[in-house]
Amino acid sequence: MPFELEIDEFERLTDLIYRKAGIRFEQKKIYYIAKRLEKRMAAVDSETVMDYIRHLKFSDRDGREMQELINTLTINETYFFRDFNQLQAFAEESLDTVISRKTARGDRRLRIWSSGCSSGEEPYTLGIILQEMIDDIRGWDVEIIATDIDEVILAKARKGIYMNRSVKDVPGEYLEKYFTRSSASYHVKQKIKNMVRFDSLNLNDRAVLRKYRGFDFIFCRNVLIYFDDISRRRVMDHYYMALNQGGYIFLGSAESPARINPAFKIRKTANHMVYYK
Repeated sequence: MPFELEIDEFERLTDLIYRKAGIRFEQKKIYYIAKRLEKRMAAVDSETVMDYIRHLKFSDRDGREMQELINTLTINETYFFRDFNQLQAFAEESLDTVISRKTARGDRRLRIWSSGCSSGEEPYTLGIILQEMIDDIRGWDVEIIATDIDEVILAKARKGIYMNRSVKDVPGEYLEKYFTRSSASYHVKQKIKNMVRFDSLNLNDRAVLRKYRGFDFIFCRNVLIYFDDISRRRVMDHYYMALNQGGYIFLGSAESPARINPAFKIRKTANHMVYYK
């Protein structure tokens, strides 16, 4: 008999996920969730959905199974140099503005937050861009903080090993300069890996979130689509507080910070609309 997820079971389960991670799944996702839920139920020997929910509530004391469920339900689809126009606006306009301002006042520290970094392509891309665009980068204290709720995908990101699909948009000269090829895979070179620190972070954990402050740039692309309006607004409010004055935020192409937090200002560049504090 095929596995089915009833509406009331769906609502109980997704409400539990929402309280834990701030991620809201609409009812149209019921079949998507059912397919993945069945695997997690088998992993912990739960015969019914209610058994599994009880397991999450009362037996999952270290939160490991909830983490496994969240890992299973969140999509991690990304690649190097994704949304090129946005990255071009960052590299050629926003970065230059921030670097010039910091240089003028003798501040040689640059901090970037890749929030919802998935398997690491985004923060490593940012590292490559910084290497290319900052002539005296050795004289700068650069830190890229990459965070994600999925601990499995973070382990992959830390290795920095990618297949052809992930590097399909990387310019040939950058492939040679910043990657080492091994048969069918590409390994990010150590000087780029050294620029990035990967942290496990639940954006719904307010206590831990408060530690993330003082950034010049925040990238949070295609992450807020998983949140409802309340959680989205709360996260965006924190991003605003986490940015230095004059810092920039980059969201997914379908997301607008102005609709969530009107405190962000907008500036039109040659290739993209950018938002800043």
